[in-house]
Amino acid sequence: MENMTYQGGRALRRGWTTGSCAAAAAQAAAMLLLTGAAPAEIALQTPAGLTFHLSVEQPRWEDDAAVCTVCKDAGDDPDVTDGVRISAAVRRAESGVSIAGGAGVGRVTRPGLSVAVGEAAINPAPRAQITAAIERAARETGYTGGFSVVVSAENGEELAKQTYNEHLGVVGGISILGTSGVVEPMSEKALLDTIRLELDSLYAAGQRIAFLCPGNYGADFARDTLGLDLERAVKCSNYIGETLDHAAFRGFADILLVGHAGKLVKLAAGVMNTHSSVADGRQEIFTAHAALCGAGRETLEGLMGAVSVEACIDLLDAAGLREAVLSRIGRAIEERLRLRLRGKAQVEFILFTGKYGILAQSPGAWALCKRLKETV
Repeated sequence: MENMTYQGGRALRRGWTTGSCAAAAAQAAAMLLLTGAAPAEIALQTPAGLTFHLSVEQPRWEDDAAVCTVCKDAGDDPDVTDGVRISAAVRRAESGVSIAGGAGVGRVTRPGLSVAVGEAAINPAPRAQITAAIERAARETGYTGGFSVVVSAENGEELAKQTYNEHLGVVGGISILGTSGVVEPMSEKALLDTIRLELDSLYAAGQRIAFLCPGNYGADFARDTLGLDLERAVKCSNYIGETLDHAAFRGFADILLVGHAGKLVKLAAGVMNTHSSVADGRQEIFTAHAALCGAGRETLEGLMGAVSVEACIDLLDAAGLREAVLSRIGRAIEERLRLRLRGKAQVEFILFTGKYGILAQSPGAWALCKRLKETV
């Protein structure tokens, strides 16, 4: 089936974006405005080429505006906006198509996003979708005038609290998003897009050190132990390589990476997507470097069977090899990061655990932390 995809041997259902919802709602509302009746569903062709049949809900009149609603279905993707109802209020205008945000749609307050400061957080691709859908209704009815469209999102302000919007400088509601019009289930794309947007926003605001934390552990350690401001951080999840690439592309000359050893130690083997389903190898990394530092067979067997980084450190302590092994691992991480960025940016890192604190760091990490604290 066209609306299914297959990942990891499972059939997963695709969904449609808030942008697709807004476009379908606008087309239905335009039909109501121009003919007096709204269709029961809209066959919406997305920019990706897939066609979704979206049910039209609550056709109604609000003063001189025709209003229709479409419910978002995110398919099998765990999207916080799944089930949100997107409405479009459409009025006649002299010419063209103007698009604004209503209740529940956020407004951009910081530069660096694809929408100008002060505008409704309706991204360019959804704006193009809405315009195309409205123009389709005009062609079908022979209407030659223009339209004004106001898009709103039910409970959008509450839903936005579960998103990255506030951190990106979007306040008052959710964003109307979707480049392809399609939600790919369990997709990495949405998260990577958010990471890139955060980096873009921070750079546009004048920050010139990309401060990256893979997850909450790294963020908490950076705040509580290193005294760094998390408003200046980007959580890159497992996508360390992709994030480094975009930071360098955006123009950050310096990058500070602070993360738990459970993730960052994988960088020593060149693993740049640290999710365990992609690659693990933590025990193998510790074992290989311990062997090169002269560890005995019993220690090496123990490292290969260890269930955590902390367990590996305990074994290294017992063998008197912690400093030597972590020093080697640190140098390996430095080399892998250097190879990844090929001189496009300088990366410093701090690797820690909750039990042991800092285990390894690059030579310039402390100086970069200090610069990050001092610069605005």
